[in-house]
Amino acid sequence: MFSRSYAPVSVMANSSRTPRTELYPEIEPYSAGMLKLDAVHTMYWEQSGNPEGVPVVFLHGGPGAGAAPAHRRFFDPVHYRIVIFDQRGAGRSTPLGELKENTTPHLIGDIERLRAHLGIARWLVFGGSWGSTLALAYGEAHPESCTGFILRGIFLCRASEIEWFLYGLRTLFPEPWQAFTALIPENERGNLLAAYYKRLADPDPNLHLPAARAWSTYEGACSTLRPSPETVSYFAADGVALGLARIEAHYFSHDIFLPENSLLENIGRIRHLPCTIVQGRYDAVCPIVSAHELHCAWPEASYIVVPDAGHSAWEPGISAELVKATEQFKAQR
Repeated sequence: MFSRSYAPVSVMANSSRTPRTELYPEIEPYSAGMLKLDAVHTMYWEQSGNPEGVPVVFLHGGPGAGAAPAHRRFFDPVHYRIVIFDQRGAGRSTPLGELKENTTPHLIGDIERLRAHLGIARWLVFGGSWGSTLALAYGEAHPESCTGFILRGIFLCRASEIEWFLYGLRTLFPEPWQAFTALIPENERGNLLAAYYKRLADPDPNLHLPAARAWSTYEGACSTLRPSPETVSYFAADGVALGLARIEAHYFSHDIFLPENSLLENIGRIRHLPCTIVQGRYDAVCPIVSAHELHCAWPEASYIVVPDAGHSAWEPGISAELVKATEQFKAQR
């Protein structure tokens, strides 16, 4: 069912060559499966690229957004063994949008379980937005399993950042914010998170689907520097919207199941590992202040600010720097 598009070859990097910045061509997985996690959840996973290559694991955003085939394209398929999976309740993992037994510690355990399942000793960890949050949390819990990090659109999931997403974004995106709040009766708008969570967690599709579409469309509309109907359309699709909105509201309502500011306070556990941070200057969803504070706590990390980009990984400057980072990591030993 899955084609092996690249035969195993040497994974030695050519350090004298200018790093590539273009996305790699589309590629199909050479293996994929469903990993039973517990009585509730089953995880979708896939591998593409070089089976004998340097392992890299891709952590998608959200939480709950799911991964997409295009995410394989950040990595040289000749050099990397590319591992992509959908987190609990997201994408092709089942059941979609399930909140039971769905916490950050569960996700950290799932990553380790997948690593062991695939027989990988250590891997490069690549994550954007919520994926950067999870990458930091995972790395701090299991530094011995990581060779380094590539992080994009930094989200430390602190109360101030959640408040910004729910209310502050109206400063820059008043029209999407107005549409976001229109679903909620005026007397409930003082606590948008509670109002949305109540609707998103309701089993009735007539309640949770409109709420999911409104939440996810709002996030998509604020994710790019320039208007992107394609991005909004992707976020508005039911399969993406339900997982993204329901699980985001669940995690935000529980402070991501981690102590406040724990990611920065425990950064010393991974500071010895190489890291590249890529941040859009005009990222409205995850404002640059969080990336700045992460770099202040981790000065050894390479910190790249893209001057003409927002949040989305698909904005040209962001995607170019992410590919460049994966190229530069080829030289890591």
